[in-house]
Amino acid sequence: MSEPLTLMAVHAHPDDESGSTGGVLARYSAEGVRTVVVTCTNGEYGDAAEGVKPGDPDHDPEFVRKLRLSELDAAIAALGVSHLERFGYHDSGMIDWAFKEGEVFYNVPIEEPTARLVELFERYRPQVVVTYDENGGYGHPDHIQAHRVTMAAIEASPIPAKLYFTARKRSDMERIRTVLEERGIEVPARRAAQEMDPARRAAMEEREARITTTVDVAEYCEHKRAALAAHDSQSHNIWWLRMPSEATNLVFTHESFIRAHDTTGTPTPETDLFAGLR
Repeated sequence: MSEPLTLMAVHAHPDDESGSTGGVLARYSAEGVRTVVVTCTNGEYGDAAEGVKPGDPDHDPEFVRKLRLSELDAAIAALGVSHLERFGYHDSGMIDWAFKEGEVFYNVPIEEPTARLVELFERYRPQVVVTYDENGGYGHPDHIQAHRVTMAAIEASPIPAKLYFTARKRSDMERIRTVLEERGIEVPARRAAQEMDPARRAAMEEREARITTTVDVAEYCEHKRAALAAHDSQSHNIWWLRMPSEATNLVFTHESFIRAHDTTGTPTPETDLFAGLR
C-alpha cells in the first residue's frame, strides 16, 4: 500500500502551531491527511497567569511549562491533529534576556535535535514539512534554531518531498489593522511600533515577494481561533484573540508559505501544500 499523505509542522513553542499553521493543520486533518506537530520547547519563558512576564519575581517557569503543555494538548485537539511530538527543550527566551539560566534550546548542539527529527521523518514519513525561514519569522532564537534543525534534517533525509517556510503577507497585516480599526479595537503598541519599523517592513516585503503557496483555510477559521484560545495564558500576546469571531473569520481565510525544497517539479504558485503529491 502507498504511504498515507502526511504533513509535519516543526514549531518552537506551544501556540506557534496555531498562529501560523492552524488553518492548514485543521484543513488537512479534516481531509484525512495525517498531521504531525513537533514542538521543540516547553515555552517556560512565556507569560504566567495575568500576563506576568518572565524575569518577574512572580514568574515560575516550571508552572508555566506545565500550563503551556496542557494548553498545547487542547489546541492540538481543536485542530484535529493526528500526532504531537514534544522534544522538551527549555525555552531560550529572547537573545538579550539576562535572566536565562541553564541549557536552553538555542544552545543545544544542533546534531542532537537533528537526529531526533530525522528519526521522526523515518517514523511518520512526511511528504510535506513546514517550519520557519532563516530569520525564524521575527528573529526569536528558538524559531531560528527550529529552522536550522529542520534544514539539517532535510539535508540528512530523502524522505520529505517538499519543505515550506511560513510567511505572512504584509497586506494581510494591513487588512487585520483595518478590521480592528473598523471595530474600534486598539492595535497593541508593540505591534504598531513593529509595523512602522522600516527594517521590519522591508523584511516583510521581501518575504512576501518569495511566497509561492497560498492555501484557502476559510472553512477552518473557527478551528484556528479555538486553538489560539486554548493558549489562554498567552492571551496578552495573542492579540488576534481581542477580535470578535466575525472579524477573525475575515482575516484568517488563508495561510501563505515559501516553498524551499521540492522534488515534485510542481510549478508555482500553488494553492495546495500537497500539489504534485496527489
